[in-house]
Amino acid sequence: MINIILPVDFSDSTDQLIDGSIKFAKEIGGKLCLIHVAPADIGFAIGDMGFQYFPEVEQNEIKEELLRLNNIQQRVLAEGVDCEHLLKQGIAGDIILEYAKEKNAAYMVMGSHGRSGIYDVFVGSLTKELTRRSPIPVLVIPIH
Repeated sequence: MINIILPVDFSDSTDQLIDGSIKFAKEIGGKLCLIHVAPADIGFAIGDMGFQYFPEVEQNEIKEELLRLNNIQQRVLAEGVDCEHLLKQGIAGDIILEYAKEKNAAYMVMGSHGRSGIYDVFVGSLTKELTRRSPIPVLVIPIH
């Protein structure tokens, strides 16, 4: 089976990205390998007492994100496309590339709003980073 890496961030564009990925997977007989990378500092907060760690905040957020991944997986499976998912914490670009290597993926699917310039300086672009660093083809789906 042809593995296709699909990083998801649960943004407003996630539905468009999933629809395009399902279509692509059907066309090539592929399996979607969903990955969501949560920030490593998800349970930390800065307050009057400095940095504080709240494990319950992190646990609740991870549970919510896993539920969302499960829902996406069920949606993909209902469309007749094989699917699995993974949630990890850390630096998104590195973890996604490691996952692609681990799954021996043939493709990666990313979304792009088509922004550039000053937007990338302040916000950054994971899609831009991965298209530059990925050893496998990256299909970029325009998000409107």
